[in-house]
Amino acid sequence: MKVISTEKAPKAIGPYSQAYVHNGMLYTSGQIGINPETDAVAGDTIEAQADQVCKNIGMILEEAGTSFDKVLKTTCFLSDMGDFATFNEIYAKYFTSKPARSCVAVKTLPKNLLCEIEVIAVVEE
Repeated sequence: MKVISTEKAPKAIGPYSQAYVHNGMLYTSGQIGINPETDAVAGDTIEAQADQVCKNIGMILEEAGTSFDKVLKTTCFLSDMGDFATFNEIYAKYFTSKPARSCVAVKTLPKNLLCEIEVIAVVEE
């Protein structure tokens, strides 16, 4: 197993890694809308936070040697399902290959953020 860690995405806020690669697969931890340069929440809207989450995922994918088009599965968490349509607009800009996906509403997310995404992707070793 190989730990994936990059300064271009927010550091873990708990006892976990940003991601792992094992047997040609990348498994990320859930990523939230924290700007890694400022360590601050990217904004108070679903648009701003979802965009930052996707940027963070992109940096982890890059560090692992893969990309958005190699993502097989995402799991998305929203604090308000009323944000579903807007979230999808941002998500669709990044996940153009339309990976398999689950999207659920949760009571709260870390730092009271509006969304979180985790991915499973292929890594060509």
